[in-house]
Amino acid sequence: MSETPKAAYRRLIEEGEVRPDADQARVIDHFERLYHELSGYPEVADRSGGLSIKSWRLSNLFRWSGGDKTPPKGLYLYGGVGRGKSMLMDLFFELAPLKYKKRVHFHEFMLDVHARLKEWRGLSGKERAAKGGRASEDDPIPPVARQIAREATLLCFDEMQVTDIADAMVLGRLYKEMLERGVVIVATSNRVPDDLYKGGLNRQLFLPFIEKIKAEFEVVPLDGPTDYRYDRLKGVDTYYTPINEETTARLSEAFFRLTDRNVEDRDKVPSDELTVQGRKLFVPKAARGVAVFSFKRLCANALGAADYLAIARAYHTVILVAIPQLGAEKRNEAKRFVTLIDALYEHGVKLLCAAAVAPDKLYEAGDGHFEFDRTVSRLMEMQSEDYLHRGHGKVVD
Repeated sequence: MSETPKAAYRRLIEEGEVRPDADQARVIDHFERLYHELSGYPEVADRSGGLSIKSWRLSNLFRWSGGDKTPPKGLYLYGGVGRGKSMLMDLFFELAPLKYKKRVHFHEFMLDVHARLKEWRGLSGKERAAKGGRASEDDPIPPVARQIAREATLLCFDEMQVTDIADAMVLGRLYKEMLERGVVIVATSNRVPDDLYKGGLNRQLFLPFIEKIKAEFEVVPLDGPTDYRYDRLKGVDTYYTPINEETTARLSEAFFRLTDRNVEDRDKVPSDELTVQGRKLFVPKAARGVAVFSFKRLCANALGAADYLAIARAYHTVILVAIPQLGAEKRNEAKRFVTLIDALYEHGVKLLCAAAVAPDKLYEAGDGHFEFDRTVSRLMEMQSEDYLHRGHGKVVD
């Protein structure tokens, strides 16, 4: 048998990669349980056309040692920012003994779901049949759930939060369909289930989904006393100036400190990719919720609010390098920078950056100078202790 989550967690402590933490050790026991229950669990993609779990049980009683038992219970892991939820889920995901598995930020998953629903509605009957559905199947949720089930027996969602009524109206039925097909779901969230979509429009329609989470998932808190994310930021400057070898090196050191990586492994840092309105947005470097971009990539190219919101939702920390002093001829770059900072600020994203000059000198003249004054104020606030303690995804009013 390969290394289990519990053994891997102990090894990381012994190697000094993580600190001993009683709350994390308690949570890892739940991942250990799920790991063993998934061993030998049949992949959804291998069940005839993604049959419902009820039909599948009847036809596979002698193919799985689990017999007619129900599928393993998923996990809903919640707690304060920086407690290690994503780290523990990622550890489990890498070790999970399944071929078909997917780990995705919750917002990216919902964007993909809405795109699939839209596509299904636009298909002809013949095209629906070719995709494994019924020609007359106008309701897109069951066929989309079948598509997802064929792609992943295990779905791991990071930072589950529901703020959009379109997401809220889809989630209940979609989850029901996926669970009936034996998909096992793990989710992390900053919110206890009862606080999901709190204050949202027509929230009463969302309440059955909350009850389903509480009934069909292990709901596990992780809210220990240490905010490891903030702990890593202690003593780290967030705004560096000017742009030179020294400030570049200090930003690089900050990245490796925030991601628990060795500087010697700088050539092994992976890139990432976000899907934004059907387009792909390349992320040059990303690890453990920290992304690195150049100012030129984000603000000199034709990007907009949708791109910046996707970044703000996907990463808790953004490192932005080489912000130049902007003149009137760079008004488009300045306007995009305003939109970028708004998105990061509103979602509590921590910003580390290297700039040619201090915030109040970045854009002193040109179209949109008045709006840029607000950006200067936000750049200053984003360096404060209060802001650095703010949870990721907690949208301000």
